[in-house]
Amino acid sequence: MKITALLLFISLFSTGIAQDLKTYNQAIPGTSVTFKMVAIPAGTFTMGSPITERGRGEDEGPQKEITLSAFWMAEHEVTFAEWDLYFKDNTLPQSKTIDGVTRATPQYIDLTWGMGRDGKHPTNSMSHTAAVMYCKWLYSKTGIFYRLPTEAEWEYACRAGSKTAYPFGNDAAPLREYGYFKDNSNGKFHFVKQLKPNAWGLYDMLGNLSEWTMDQYDPAYYSKAANKNPVTVPASRYPKTVKGGSYLDEASELRCANRIASNSNWNIRDPQIPKSKWWLTDGMFAGFRVVRPLVQPSKEEIEKFYTLYLK
Repeated sequence: MKITALLLFISLFSTGIAQDLKTYNQAIPGTSVTFKMVAIPAGTFTMGSPITERGRGEDEGPQKEITLSAFWMAEHEVTFAEWDLYFKDNTLPQSKTIDGVTRATPQYIDLTWGMGRDGKHPTNSMSHTAAVMYCKWLYSKTGIFYRLPTEAEWEYACRAGSKTAYPFGNDAAPLREYGYFKDNSNGKFHFVKQLKPNAWGLYDMLGNLSEWTMDQYDPAYYSKAANKNPVTVPASRYPKTVKGGSYLDEASELRCANRIASNSNWNIRDPQIPKSKWWLTDGMFAGFRVVRPLVQPSKEEIEKFYTLYLK
């Protein structure tokens, strides 16, 4: 299964033609909602952090040179304006099983915790399953293959050509200009695009909500990762890799190379048996953004991909 999965992932990337990569606005058919997909060029970068970086974790090395194919990444985290089109799509069945495109089950409590469900707020308390199912729904609506970023894609896009702890340098002092974290969030997540973007025009890569990646978390990932388009294929529900830090975190958690391993405690207060596949009662800080590879895989490859992640 691992070999088959790896071969599948190889087909989900392409070197493509650079001039075909242009930033565009994606409309969700039948609605007035659009979101911007930013063109991220192919390139090579150093993944991970040097041993001298303040706040560094042991799982951030050894540093490794990684080459990535071009892709698009959403300008900001998925908002409630986008998510609720899926969540309220009455054409979809609500199901406790993952079979085709199913609608997320209703929240049994307010999982925004009073912070607001305005369309400009990023959608929060998301499980990895919920994020992937949204991507599948988006594909069914647009005919375009969307997925979560790999851990390497996320770090590459976050760095935006930089080699420092943060995209703007090693000093955390300017962080409040780029991301909401413990020191400036007032204990709340905020509207997207309120602070400065990074050099590639991506907002809220640091802070506001932590963001899911495709990868199964592996503390030894960097020593095992392929040099081109690496990904750790899913093996279990926990742990998956989350990046970016959140409105609840210290500045050091928002560094580009920081890696966060999800765990079952993020849903520990869920009283349901079995616990929800969709919502995280203690993961109010978890959100996501979508990416799109330069060249779309075949329909068969796309279906295999979603099956792999939704099993």
